[in-house]
Amino acid sequence: MVKGCKAWLCGCLIVLLGTLSWNQPAAAAELKADAAIAFDKYVETTEQRMYGGLRSDQFLWPDALARSMGDAVYARLKSGEIIVEPSQSTSAVPGGMIHHWRGIVFIPGANLNRTLLFLQNYNEQYKYYWPEVQKSKLLRRNAGHFDVWLRLKRTKVVTVFLDAQFSIDYTSLDETHALSRSHSTQILEVENAGSFNERRRPEGNDNGYLWRLNSYWRLQERDGGVYVQLEAVSLTRAIPD
Repeated sequence: MVKGCKAWLCGCLIVLLGTLSWNQPAAAAELKADAAIAFDKYVETTEQRMYGGLRSDQFLWPDALARSMGDAVYARLKSGEIIVEPSQSTSAVPGGMIHHWRGIVFIPGANLNRTLLFLQNYNEQYKYYWPEVQKSKLLRRNAGHFDVWLRLKRTKVVTVFLDAQFSIDYTSLDETHALSRSHSTQILEVENAGSFNERRRPEGNDNGYLWRLNSYWRLQERDGGVYVQLEAVSLTRAIPD
């Protein structure tokens, strides 16, 4: 089960942090109020869709497909494939870009409780998700609420380090269904990470690789394992010309 969760989250991190993989270093950017407001409105609409008509028979996105198409997706998942794809087209907003992805994996032999415990073991996430997660720390917990700090790394032509804090809430719907909502509360770009002159750039006044990141998890135990679904919405600077 640990191996399956590791492969899933690493795959998702590569996709979610793909906004860092521009072919050349970006000039400095600033998060403007218009971009932040547009992101908040997009998130509000997205969450209304996600939670407004929650149904147990359409809990995962393949359930809403035509029967033959949904069966084909589940067959791919049961064969060990991790499916990650755009949920919506990338959206340009004033001063930025909104990226929306979704993915799903099947972890055979797992159960819901063990999978949740694994995902909530934030102090040790860096051990499983290295090198995308360089460091991890649980800052505080109150029942199903977690405040978490992560140092993230992404390398493709340029290497970027980010110190990010997240507020995360878990909800167990019943013995086989659970939800999680995570939203970033602070993302700081780190210069010279790990060196004596390491420094964090001011929030929203950096290279604009990642300004906001929300993620929405659904977990369902069935078919002899656990399906883990993720939708992620992020805000970055506009792609440079």
